[in-house]
Amino acid sequence: MSGGLYVVCLTGTREKLQFAAMAASVAAVCGREVQVFISMNAFLYFLKNAPDDAPSEGPFGDTLKQKKAPPFMHIFEQAVDLGDAKIYACSMAMDIMHLNKEDMHPCIAGPAGLTKFLSDAEGGQIVVF
Repeated sequence: MSGGLYVVCLTGTREKLQFAAMAASVAAVCGREVQVFISMNAFLYFLKNAPDDAPSEGPFGDTLKQKKAPPFMHIFEQAVDLGDAKIYACSMAMDIMHLNKEDMHPCIAGPAGLTKFLSDAEGGQIVVF
């Protein structure tokens, strides 16, 4: 499949954040355009000084932690650094929390609205975690 991959992260669980990061990273490293939209429960993990881990949803999440799988944030950073993926923070969430770009993790390219993100994603593949 050609075209971009557009990843929407809404969850606050380790397994889904991990898989979202892996999908974004692999697609970006393989040369696909990748945009990631961070909102809702995932949003807090992309703040500066945020916890570097999320709670497990089930036993596999615990196994990821026990086996010391690379943290999801490290994998998202690799997607940006090695594959030129772009990660955007939900502008509504930023407004509600009275935050600006400087409050976000350095891998965040900036704020984006859902309308713009979905418009950019037209014709691409959208996955939601």
